Amino acid sequence: MANINDYLLWRGDLPINSKYKFNEIDSMILARFSYLRFDKIKMEKEETIESISKKMKDFDNDEFRYNGDKELITYLGQSLRFKDMLVTDYVKNDNKEIVKQFGAVTIHISDKELYISFIGTDNSILGWQEDFNMTFLSNVPCQIDGMNYTRKIAEKYPNAKLRVGGHSKGGNVAIYSVLRASEDIQNRIIKVYNYDGPGLKKDILEKYRNEKIMKKMETYIPQDSVIGRLLLHEEKNRIVLSNESGIYQHDIYSWEVLKDDLVDISQNTQTSEEIHKMVLDWLDNTTNKQRQIFICTVFELFYSTEAQSFGDISKSLSTSLPKIMKKYGQLEKEDKDVLVEMVKLFGKIYFGMLKEREGNRIENYKVKGKKKLEALQEKRLKQ
Repeated sequence: MANINDYLLWRGDLPINSKYKFNEIDSMILARFSYLRFDKIKMEKEETIESISKKMKDFDNDEFRYNGDKELITYLGQSLRFKDMLVTDYVKNDNKEIVKQFGAVTIHISDKELYISFIGTDNSILGWQEDFNMTFLSNVPCQIDGMNYTRKIAEKYPNAKLRVGGHSKGGNVAIYSVLRASEDIQNRIIKVYNYDGPGLKKDILEKYRNEKIMKKMETYIPQDSVIGRLLLHEEKNRIVLSNESGIYQHDIYSWEVLKDDLVDISQNTQTSEEIHKMVLDWLDNTTNKQRQIFICTVFELFYSTEAQSFGDISKSLSTSLPKIMKKYGQLEKEDKDVLVEMVKLFGKIYFGMLKEREGNRIENYKVKGKKKLEALQEKRLKQ
């Protein structure tokens, strides 16, 4: 059960060249790189991965966003493959007023090749609200920022080819940014990597898709994927093996690697397929306005706890729940009605799927039983 940190220990001493080419694992590492706590160090205009690693070496585990990040930056700083790469153009821009969580950094793989890495959603309520806003907005602020950042980097380094990637919402921003880029920038794109990030709304895909750039995009999802199955994907998809289950497979440190590649799996689990279908059914049976009222109301309840993250809410559940219930009692009747109807709709879709699953199970049983009976009858006739 090896992951990207094991890969750094195994193959970190191999330089990127024509023999040991840049691969999907290298990309996943750089997509994860943007999650590091650059806001906790003094970032110069131009750093190396090694210099950043040294600045973060005394961080405790809880000073990073997720388990595995401390090992990642430590191993990167020691890695011949990565340590001398320049790191530039770091930005972090969150804005609660317009519901925006955005961050990006550019890693110079070489003088002629750059990697734009967009940060994904962290545990903040703000970040998750922006994710859910994608269900009723054609674009959200982080996507617009991502598009502008990609253009800025392309203009600043006009002779470089570009790789663009991210994990979770960062992957979604990567796809959106390149889809909205000019033809000149798209021609300089080598590949776009989306690691278990949501897809896009139908209207965006219909308006901006073109086959040439779609062929350069790939989404990687684990077998139990939830986040990566949201909205629509028209780019190539690859299903990879995670050693976790359910929503915990979203953690890319759980994705298994072998040598210099991810471990493939043939198909998504039934649970992942059902969640995907459930979301699509929900989108088909609701309006943008209904989804907007529902999502804004739900997050209004979360914000009433004065918590900044879902972790804060869960740690103080005994005080958070009364605040949420009090806020619910103060809601306008229209908002309450939409909230209740949405919950009913989710229930209807969910139980409809359970009924369909049971029907398929019974039908399969009948088919198997019928075949068994026919086999017995044929055997008896031969006696």
